[in-house]
Amino acid sequence: MRMPEISWRVCGLSAVVSFALIGCMGDKPYVVPEQPMPPNTILLAGMMRELSATPGFTDALLAKLNGGKEGPALMSPALMKRLRDLILGSDWQGLDRFPGWTLQGINPTVKVAGRFVVKNAEGKAPANADAGASQSVTAEIGAITSERVKPYIDLGPYTLENAEIVDLDKPSTLPGFVTEGLVSEMGAGVTRGDGPNPTLAPLHAESQRLADVMNRLSLNGLNGISQVSAKVGDQTGATPEELIVALTATGHTVVVADARYFANFGHFHYKGQEVMMPFFIDSQIAIPGEKRSLLVPVSHAEYEWEIRGPKVNATVSWYFGIDGKSEFRTMDTQDQAWVLGRHAHEYRGKDAVEVTRLVGRMILAFMHQHLRRPDLPFGGYYPLGVCQDGVAAIEKKMTGSDTLFPNTVDASLFDDPRDAEVNAMLSAIPKDHEGGLPDPERIFGSLPTDNFSAITIPGLAQDLTSVNAAWKDGSLERTPTWMKKMMLRVIGVAAVGLLAWLVIRRRRRYTY
Repeated sequence: MRMPEISWRVCGLSAVVSFALIGCMGDKPYVVPEQPMPPNTILLAGMMRELSATPGFTDALLAKLNGGKEGPALMSPALMKRLRDLILGSDWQGLDRFPGWTLQGINPTVKVAGRFVVKNAEGKAPANADAGASQSVTAEIGAITSERVKPYIDLGPYTLENAEIVDLDKPSTLPGFVTEGLVSEMGAGVTRGDGPNPTLAPLHAESQRLADVMNRLSLNGLNGISQVSAKVGDQTGATPEELIVALTATGHTVVVADARYFANFGHFHYKGQEVMMPFFIDSQIAIPGEKRSLLVPVSHAEYEWEIRGPKVNATVSWYFGIDGKSEFRTMDTQDQAWVLGRHAHEYRGKDAVEVTRLVGRMILAFMHQHLRRPDLPFGGYYPLGVCQDGVAAIEKKMTGSDTLFPNTVDASLFDDPRDAEVNAMLSAIPKDHEGGLPDPERIFGSLPTDNFSAITIPGLAQDLTSVNAAWKDGSLERTPTWMKKMMLRVIGVAAVGLLAWLVIRRRRRYTY
């Protein structure tokens, strides 16, 4: 009479095990669309379908990606392996959403990189490393020279040793725009690097001089160096913000833009086509009606100065880059069409002066960090932040809110009392490597357009439209992290195991 009950329990156990196995197997994979594509553009997967079998090409591509300063994120060994596996495994769907990880998965070293100290052969910290409690945070070790700061900032013809007044009334004597060093041939119809922007490239000589001058003026705050100033008309400035005041006073217009773009991960061109290669990150926001997360391309953020007038006509930008440099830069290459571009804010007059002042303080604070911690991995990229962190900190200071994602800065590193203002600003922004869920406002605020239909990355506009609607009507949901998913599955398997043990135990009890 007990057999029917036992059979029922065994059948129930089988059903539970089946559901558990189905849960572990996951849902049917999402098929990433590959169309429609904008004119003269090809997906990275499309290019690699044709070239992955070419001997040596995959290795050459990976070497290029890990050998330059372009791109939204440093190619760590884990990312390099992931990219190689996708290409060699012909996983074109995965390649079209590479890597599709959360920030914690992309950069597991963020929390510890700031505390990293390279040791020498004797096992002692090098003399120029962070000496911690044994050294005052305001004490630089050794003389601050042009050669010493060269890895962290471009000064052009200017030095820390020589005092001078740069006359901006005279035309720049620097060379014009050239592609040498920017564009390289990889063979098989592939080039890397972008050509000239038809509007900005003709201004290259003036823009490069202005970037060099503003970088040098930013370092006037370093201890023990000679002072440099710049003059235009009858006005002179010894800091970046004073130079902006001088330019305005001499009839120049100055607009400072907080600009956002999709970061171009590859800068590749294939047979004359632009290669679409974004870098996707898991926002941990659920797409309504589907069991997957919203994957968003990492955006690039920078401040841009457009200066037009009787003496100086230049356009420069500032951000902290993967090259480890927090500096003013030229921005006269032609962006690929799919990266788009949007001005989240524009500043004029006193606000333009204030943004410039804050950027100058950022450059000085970053230089203090480099001088104290020259052995930070990746030139400090990640622990000192990425391009978004500094822009987000200034945005919050100027507007009261921050709308950029992701931020990676380890604010505990910024403890130099000389940089108190910057320290406080970087402490005030969210830190995505700490495991919190990013606000939708930051996800959408990072995008290079307010018009989703303008986005040409296949499938992304539909996902953004759906998630944005859920955000607006209050139905937006989060997706669990991979760790939480694994924990739930472990708990589920454990529960099944416990149920099996109870059924077997009960069966044996009635059998004997």
